[in-house]
Amino acid sequence: MKKIVVLTGAGISAESGIQTFRDADGLWEGYDVMEVASPKGFEKNPKLVLDFYNQRRKQLLNVHPNDAHSALTTLEKYFDTTIITQNIDDLHERAGSTSVIHLHGELLKARSTKISRIGTPVILDWKKDMKLGDKCINGHQLRPHIVWFGEAVPLLDKAIEITQEADILIIIGTSMQVYPAASLVNFIKNDTPIYFIDPRPNITKNDFNNLSIIEKTAVEGIPELVAQLIKTN
Repeated sequence: MKKIVVLTGAGISAESGIQTFRDADGLWEGYDVMEVASPKGFEKNPKLVLDFYNQRRKQLLNVHPNDAHSALTTLEKYFDTTIITQNIDDLHERAGSTSVIHLHGELLKARSTKISRIGTPVILDWKKDMKLGDKCINGHQLRPHIVWFGEAVPLLDKAIEITQEADILIIIGTSMQVYPAASLVNFIKNDTPIYFIDPRPNITKNDFNNLSIIEKTAVEGIPELVAQLIKTN
């Protein structure tokens, strides 16, 4: 069975009504991203950061997967499919995808602000508001399970390993400017077909070998590509 790796960014979730993480002005829904998405921001004003993610969490729980998310689940019937997402929502899982790697963390999870003695943080499922005073079993304040600017990306090595195995790479709704996620394309085998779906692509056909650019939204482009790949499989 062929291995398909799908790299998704904000574009696919935006079509479900989720605001994109970062615009050109460096703001996220009116907030300086460094105030709400960095360890220093959390240290400076933890209540602001917790309140910010509480609003994002409420928004997430009121939106639904779109046709693009649903189409990707169909690939699993015909291909060994792994989704590597930069998104912190759970829309891929809610649509039915069973193999999803969240490079930048998950909004519906919380983790301890302190590393445990075995070297890993305590991670909890979390769908309600998070407040100062919410603590892990070891008595430490909880924080959103998000990879903030300046922090290591724990699942990057796993994502690289999976990308190296890809027979087909699909890139959806990402600017290819957020690193280290954007570097994953450099780990595929030579001549691996790449499909790039974005209504306003900022790359050209000459940027990568064997690249096909589909200038459509995720909702338009993904179902068409999935049908094409299944037909030619």
